[in-house]
Amino acid sequence: MDYGKCAKEIYETVGGRENLQSAAHCATRLRLVTVDNSRVDTKKLEDIDGVKGVFSSNGQLQIIIGTGAVNKVYDEFLKVSGMTAATKDEVKAAAAAKAPVWKRALKSIGDVFVPILPAIVASGLLMGLVEALGKAIPSFQGSDWFSFLDMMANTAFAFLPVIVAVSAARVFGGNIFLGAVIGLMMVHTSLLNGWNVGSQDAINSFFGVSDGTIPTWNLFGNVQIGDYVLGSISRHGYQGHVIPVIIAVWIMCQIEKWLHKHVAEMIDLFVVPLVTVFATSLITFVVIGPIFAQLETWVLAGAKLLVGNVFGAMIMGAIYPLTVVMGLHHMYNVIEAGMLSDGGAGLNTWMPIASAANFAQFGACIAVGLKARRAKTKTIAIPSAMSASLGITEPAIFGVNFRYMKPFVCAMIGGAFGAGFGAITGIGAEAYGVTGIPGYLTINNYLFYTVLLAIAGGTAFGLTWFVWKEEKDEDGENTEEKKEDKVAEDDEEEMVEDGIVYAPITGNVIALEEIPDQTFASGILGNGVGIEPKEGVLYAPFDGIISTVTETKHAIGMMGPDGIEMLMHVGIDTVKMKGDGFEVFVDANDKVVKGQKLMTFDLEKIKAAGFSSTTAVLVNNSDTYEDFNVVKLGEVEAGTEIIKV
Repeated sequence: MDYGKCAKEIYETVGGRENLQSAAHCATRLRLVTVDNSRVDTKKLEDIDGVKGVFSSNGQLQIIIGTGAVNKVYDEFLKVSGMTAATKDEVKAAAAAKAPVWKRALKSIGDVFVPILPAIVASGLLMGLVEALGKAIPSFQGSDWFSFLDMMANTAFAFLPVIVAVSAARVFGGNIFLGAVIGLMMVHTSLLNGWNVGSQDAINSFFGVSDGTIPTWNLFGNVQIGDYVLGSISRHGYQGHVIPVIIAVWIMCQIEKWLHKHVAEMIDLFVVPLVTVFATSLITFVVIGPIFAQLETWVLAGAKLLVGNVFGAMIMGAIYPLTVVMGLHHMYNVIEAGMLSDGGAGLNTWMPIASAANFAQFGACIAVGLKARRAKTKTIAIPSAMSASLGITEPAIFGVNFRYMKPFVCAMIGGAFGAGFGAITGIGAEAYGVTGIPGYLTINNYLFYTVLLAIAGGTAFGLTWFVWKEEKDEDGENTEEKKEDKVAEDDEEEMVEDGIVYAPITGNVIALEEIPDQTFASGILGNGVGIEPKEGVLYAPFDGIISTVTETKHAIGMMGPDGIEMLMHVGIDTVKMKGDGFEVFVDANDKVVKGQKLMTFDLEKIKAAGFSSTTAVLVNNSDTYEDFNVVKLGEVEAGTEIIKV
């Protein structure tokens, strides 16, 4: 293969330097971000000698060349184009920057929520179960078990702004501990719990007042601009809020990055954190706070106006999840409490509207879970749907429906139809605080309520099933890459289950942070585990291709199913042994199968040389996966499942 000729023809076919933004490569593909993809003749690209396939994914033009050849073509491509080398992350960032603003915003929200989903799914399921038990068994509500379980279930939601802030700081490139401070500040104990802002009794009790008005801090005196008092901060927290927290942390990250660039290094350590937290806090409570407080007022007024008629109920059933996204939905407790205290019927007719909206999120989410092909999507969607069926919709909304948007819209439609039916039949609840399946404990007509849930959930399920498709841009590039890799590798045998890493060594599996080497333990080279070997044999952890074998024989890299890029580094600092005690049985570009012997190493020689034999088993591209789970720690035999992505 003439690498220079291949690179030159690719360069010319994609439109030359004026149509190129960025270039990188992985183990098999040349990854390009172009100014205008319509100027690229894909058919001509595929006909170039050395090119095995072309596809576009996530804004990247990916040209399949193959293991061992792609890096050589890439070197020639840089020469002919005059471009500088870029990392895969830089190329992804360049591609993402071309996406519409709304799509980038949705992706950011998804990136923030995916890592924290296990916490809120677990809490959501437990919260729904505890609330249902409390309603079903009144005596249980006064028990110690109820109090303990309620505390356990509510923790993730009571401190949701903190969890969201930490994750958002990681996504936006800021200090996660400064992000945590901002999140903690928004739920500080000196502020009224955000869930109680509509309760006069709670306000009076917390602040020692009698008029049911939340006091303010007026930082700049009583300087007024119209009805607004400059620097006025309402002393309530942001429990249950999501968007304000994400906005606040995004602002924090921008301030922090700017300060790092402009503050002298010798004073950076104390100036940057201080100024960042101070400035972000002021902006959060003085600007973001009043905006969302006003939104809450408008939403509450609008909901009260609409809830009394069929069409109004349908509108509220449709837009209810939007208020959940913005963290404004807790204000509806005021409506429900007012209905129940009414001297007339005393029936909570708002509950069926909220229940229809929530159960529609269940219907859409379970449709995604059942229709999805990828195991990772299913493992997120199905538990999230179960939580939504119990009335806790945050996991379903943020983890699945809102992230993919089409299911979210389908759920809005389902919620509208269900809420309309509830208004027509006039059903209501005798309490508030529960929706979905637990709502049976408070509703006044079981039959109509069952029909309402069936309409809302069924409509959302059916629409999602027919409208939503598991597009490659929804589930990341790995699905498409895996497919194209199979095209690129002639007659490739079927691999073992995608996304599974099996123990390459018999021994004791330890957590990543316990590896006695800071580089590995910090995760710089990717997430994974360490293994303290009991035997000096390294086996293939899955079917795949050997990408690298170090000259000193102590480390082997592999490419495997679902795009996994694996590094197995035997021992700590064993590079200094210069291959003594190591024997390797494979070469770069060799195709191997799970369980195939790759290397033997002498444990006694490693010990005698004064080095640890702890082996780092790392997924170098772990950050490209929505989920990364270590499924087994402790003693294992080689071939045991230890990691799932």
